[in-house]
Amino acid sequence: MVIDKIRKVTSLENNVNSKASDKMVGKWIKCDKCKEILYKEDVKQNLSVCPNCGKHFRLSARRRIEQIIDEGTFAEMDANLHTSNPINFQGYEQKVELLEEKTKIKEAVKTGTGKINGIDVAIAVMDGNFLMGSMGEVVGEKITNLVEQAIIKQLPVIIFCVSGGARMQEGIVSLMQMAKTSAALAKLSEAKLPYISVLTDPTTGGVTASFASLGDIIIAEPDALIGFAGPRVIEQTIKQKLPEGFQRAEFLLEHGFIDLIVERKNMKNMLYKILKFFD
Repeated sequence: MVIDKIRKVTSLENNVNSKASDKMVGKWIKCDKCKEILYKEDVKQNLSVCPNCGKHFRLSARRRIEQIIDEGTFAEMDANLHTSNPINFQGYEQKVELLEEKTKIKEAVKTGTGKINGIDVAIAVMDGNFLMGSMGEVVGEKITNLVEQAIIKQLPVIIFCVSGGARMQEGIVSLMQMAKTSAALAKLSEAKLPYISVLTDPTTGGVTASFASLGDIIIAEPDALIGFAGPRVIEQTIKQKLPEGFQRAEFLLEHGFIDLIVERKNMKNMLYKILKFFD
């Protein structure tokens, strides 16, 4: 009788454990900074920031806009611009099609207008889920068009950057976007309209070397990786040992490359304060 009871309890525990295990599948993530196992929903409710160590996880453009722009005010621009294959790179079109199907987005940046606590802005938000936010002709065109429309409508511009750099599959065409976006921002400056650049993890390559670094105010999220080339390439080029963390936001703030480090929970309010200052 005792044995039967033990068997019954063991069977019940196995059942509970099995159900709990099923429930956990796909609902937990590991923070690569503090190594804690976190419940996804808790992280999401905390603006995709680790509640244990404060690591800022990467965000999609859609969720970033939800966090920054007043509800119901975002009007997207150039939503139907579609990536072509300007240098006929083999397999590129198929890769883009698969990405569009998987991510449900058409490019590595979302642009439009909206309000931040009632202030009208033109905003571009890059999305690392699409070819690591790399910049090709469509990304360059969308950002340039946003800036040009901001000049016409007399709006400040905010760009959230996350990128692996220029898109290799588009060759020289992708590099041309560096000059194109920079020229547009020069016109914005001539029109005496503010540009706020927000650097998130990671912002690298041709994006760092162009519009990401041209803000009147440059903000970064905590511990964001920001740079042009990788540490190994730089060390091999200059033949010197690099200081630890030299491409992180905190190091760059200390050395004057950026103006502010702002936690995600404070980002909307900080942008509002800066916009009010320029108003």
